[in-house]
Formats: sequence, structure tokens, C-alpha cells
Amino acid sequence: MSGHSKWHSIRHKKGANDAARGKIFTKHANLITIAARNGGDPESNPALRLAIENAKKENTPNKNIERAIKKGTGEDKTASALVEATFEGYGPGGVALLVDTLSDNRNRIVSGVRVAFSKNNGNLGENGSVSWMFHRKGVITLEVEKKKIEEVEMIAIENDAEDVLYEETSNKETTEIEIICDPKEVFTLQKILQDECNIEVNAKITMVAENSISITTEAEAKKLLKLIEALEDTDDVIAVHSNADIKTELMEKIMQET
Repeated sequence: MSGHSKWHSIRHKKGANDAARGKIFTKHANLITIAARNGGDPESNPALRLAIENAKKENTPNKNIERAIKKGTGEDKTASALVEATFEGYGPGGVALLVDTLSDNRNRIVSGVRVAFSKNNGNLGENGSVSWMFHRKGVITLEVEKKKIEEVEMIAIENDAEDVLYEETSNKETTEIEIICDPKEVFTLQKILQDECNIEVNAKITMVAENSISITTEAEAKKLLKLIEALEDTDDVIAVHSNADIKTELMEKIMQET
């Protein structure tokens, strides 16, 4: 499973101060703006619907969400022109990294991303150096009781899931499941799982690597997570994708020490 995704989730469970919350709201607004470029109606635009749902989970104000949709659809004529750019590079352990950005100032974001890489044991690469490893997918995550694993797997397979991954949690009675599917089907599958299994299901559309690199030592994991955190905290960065696989147990141990 994707280590940086779990890191992102655990970080936000720890809470955030006002400045950090402001950055979180801005990143959610940018994700909504991107999704809204393909239509401002959440019912016919699954990516937008997911972006709005995820923003609300982190208490993004409704006015921020509405403004972001108008920027994306072009309804807000006063909005600055925002340009998407993806940067590629490598982190500790040879981990591949994709950094998605949305900015009205390319020079600023190039400088910010370069500094984050150089100061945190990373190397900014050329276009195409790692992007070939990644594909846009729908990703659904849920934690279920062990007795429900077979039921969840069957539902996923019957609804054309491409892959189902498992990982033990600190709670020995449950298992964390990650389901990979076509981005166009992610919301439908999320709703089916919620309705039929009566459990909380998180869904997103993201970049998934063909193969992962396992990070097993605490020292190496800390270096990688420091780089990912620096990139995520860089202004105008909206998402960081990696092919790192860090076990939840190691991730939680590191978080307890911070």
C-alpha cells in the first residue's frame, strides 16, 4: 500500500493549527478547481464529487468550495489563471515521486519544489523520469473486521475492481483493505460498499504506481517522510504521489515519536 497516503492521513488525525488548516483548505480548493474544469455539477462529475466530499471531511468552508467550483468552470471571471504542472524526482531509497501543483506563478512553484527536494535528500528529475510508472486510478480504502474480508472482496470483484490489497492493522481484529479501480467507477463502488457493508469507505482519484518499493528501516522511512512532508507543505503543491510501501506499524511508530 502507498506509504505516503497513510502518512497524510495520520498527520491530519493529529490535528492542525490555524495556519496549517488554511493550507489544507487551499489545497482542497485547488483540487476542486481542477475537477470542476470538467463540469461544475457533482452529480455528473465523479471527480468533483469526490473532491468536495474530501474537502468537507476536513471541514473546508462551503464558501471556499463554491468559490473553487466557479474558478474551475470559468464562472469567476476575476480568478487568476491557474496552471497545472507536475514535477518528478526521487527520494531516499530510490523512491519515485510525482508532485502535482496548481499555481498562478510557475517560477515560485519551481523554486519551492526544487528547494524541498534539495534540502531533504531528494533529487528533482527530468520530465518523464518517473511518470511512466504511474497511472490514474480510483482508490478505495476501508478497515473491516476479518470476518467481512471475503464479503468486501467479492463485492469489489463483482464490480470490476482491478486489484484488492490487504494489510494487518494494530487492531488484530481488523484488516485494512485498499481497492484499485477505474477512476470513473470509484464513486459507484464506494457507495455500493457503504450500502452493502454498512461501514465507512474512503475514496479518491490519484496516481498509483505499477510497482512499489518497500521501505523497512525506521531511518530510511523518516528521511522519506520528511521529504514528502516538505513537498506537501510547499505552497501550490496539491498532491504528492510515491511508489513507497511503508507498513502501518512502522508508520505509527514514527508518528508516536513526533
